[in-house]
Formats: sequence, structure tokens, C-alpha cells
Amino acid sequence: MASFRYRSYLVLFLILTLTIAIATSCGGQSSSTTTAPPATPSYQLVWADEFSGTDGSAPDATKWAIQTGGGGWGNNELESYTARPANVQVSGGNLVITAIKEDYTGADGIARHYTSARMQTKGLFSQQYGRFEARIKIPKGQGMWPAFWMLGNNIDTVPWPACGENDIMENIGKEPSIVHASLHAGGYTGGEVSVPYTLTNGQSFADDFHIFATEWESQVIRFYVDGNLYATYTPASTPSGSPWPFDSQPFFMLLNLAVGGDWPGDPDATTQFPQQMLVDYVRVYQKK
Repeated sequence: MASFRYRSYLVLFLILTLTIAIATSCGGQSSSTTTAPPATPSYQLVWADEFSGTDGSAPDATKWAIQTGGGGWGNNELESYTARPANVQVSGGNLVITAIKEDYTGADGIARHYTSARMQTKGLFSQQYGRFEARIKIPKGQGMWPAFWMLGNNIDTVPWPACGENDIMENIGKEPSIVHASLHAGGYTGGEVSVPYTLTNGQSFADDFHIFATEWESQVIRFYVDGNLYATYTPASTPSGSPWPFDSQPFFMLLNLAVGGDWPGDPDATTQFPQQMLVDYVRVYQKK
């Protein structure tokens, strides 16, 4: 009996050893909470802004056009966008967009109680298809609305939403752990084509920089946070019969930090000012 018991223990030991070896070869995990990006062809960098200019300088005017005004921007926003260094400048290797609570009347004659900044590559750079990414640290707080997004080049002749809009990253400050990827066009201007990405364990996007990216090809647009694929859209993702304006033209990029508006709501007594959106870089790639 002792010899049989020994042989049984030996068999059990060998089985346990083999099981551990298999688990180790698989990375020691039985499951993963993240989704790896799909295999894609190699990309080459074609445009970038690393925001490495002199501290206090304006963004590179050959790459960005600063938009100004306080007319609500179609969203009933509460800020006046300005080109002042107080609201937008390069500092510490980052683009710094600052939202300030202050009384301000711009050249448009509209009086507002907040200022911030909005900038675009329209007329300077646009591209159809490729990978568009930015490393950003966003603010948080009720009423804050940071975004990294794209619009169709023909917006001056084919008004929004028919021109198409690709929201690579949007956040409303009352949801510090959530960002959204969305598409807008004729027939889907709200949240019909939109997916959230949520950080785990109570983390906030305002605590650190994160990389937000979209990969855009014919008939498909994918969205990533820190390399994790979380949304894939095709024409089949849109409401039946709706247009897909994402294969007909180049798009340009925008960065902005809105205050208030239809989606985030107004700031309240809990919202602290000033608020800042920091952008480490913006990079655009094409397939080789």
C-alpha cells in the first residue's frame, strides 16, 4: 500500500507541475480585461506636433489655427474662446489649454463668464484614412468638456452634420473615468453611434496622460485608449439608410476645452477653476 500511495502522489505531482508550466507559458493569466488592437499593416508618420516650442509661446501657426468667439458653437457652450496665452500656450513640452472663470467680452461683442481655447488644422493639414493619435491629460469637474476630434473638409459647403464628424475622445467632467468615441453624420447626430470606455478601480483620466487614437480605413473606423481597441464602426453601425461620409474626403483635426453646453451641463459650486487640458503630442500616420 505504501508503494501504491507513493506512486499516486508522484502522478499528482507531475500533473500539478505540468499544469503550472502550461499556465506560465500562457502568461499566468486565465483571462484579460483589456482588448489588444488587431493586427494592422505598418504605419509611417506623416504629420506631428510635439509641442516642444519655447515656454509661453503660441502653438505653431503653420500647424494650428486658433478659433475665437463666444457664440455657443452649436452646443450652447458658456465660454468665449480666445487666442490669449492665458488660455492657450506651449509650456513644458505640452500644449496647455486653460479654462478660466472670468468676465470677458471678445471681438464678437458677446459677454461670457468663462474663457478657454479651441484650435484646428483646417486649411493647414487634413488627411483621408490613417491613424490619428494624441497623448492627453484631461481635466475633471462638472461642466468641463475636453475633446480631440475631426471634421470633414467640406464643412464650409456641406454643413454639419452632413460633412461628418469623428470624435476620437470626448469627456464630460462629471464622469472622470469615462471617455466616448462617436461618429456623427446626417441621421445620427446624437449618441446613436457612440461607445464609452471606462477606466477600472476608480481611476480618473485627469490623473495622468492617456493615448487616444483612431484608425480609419475604407468602410471601417476603430478607436483605442492606451492601445486597447474598444469600438469598431462600419456603415452597418449607423441607423438604417443613413449616410457614411467617411470615405469621400479628408478630415481635419480639432482640440478644445469647452465649458458647459447641452451635454455636460453648466459648472456648479463643486467645479474648480482654472482647469487645464494638457496635450503631449498629436501624431498622424499613413499605411506604408
